[in-house]
Amino acid sequence: MVQGGVRWLLRAEGLALLAAAAMAYGATGASWWLFAALFLLPDIAMLGYLAGPRIGALAYNTAHATPLPLAIGLLGWWAAPWLLPYALVWLAHIGFDRAAGYGLKYASAFQDTHLGQVGQRKAG
Repeated sequence: MVQGGVRWLLRAEGLALLAAAAMAYGATGASWWLFAALFLLPDIAMLGYLAGPRIGALAYNTAHATPLPLAIGLLGWWAAPWLLPYALVWLAHIGFDRAAGYGLKYASAFQDTHLGQVGQRKAG
């Protein structure tokens, strides 16, 4: 679990990612309506928890880690510019979640993240 003063730094890092991705999105000229419409889309991955915590963590982490949207963003930058706004919205979402304290999940439970525990764990 994340201890002491490191947690604020990880949250600040998420806030920086959110801000940078949103600013870059604005520079693309894409619609802010599209940004708003897509912002929570990665959270659909939480449906993986219907199949249990292991599958849920895999689905959530796949949708909430930066390598895939960064790769799509690079592809958009070099070869398919229409992809870039989608990658930036995705990265902004990841930054927002990190700033809010929602980290990548451990397979033990949704509440167990690399940023510490979130929410209340059910008794029993």
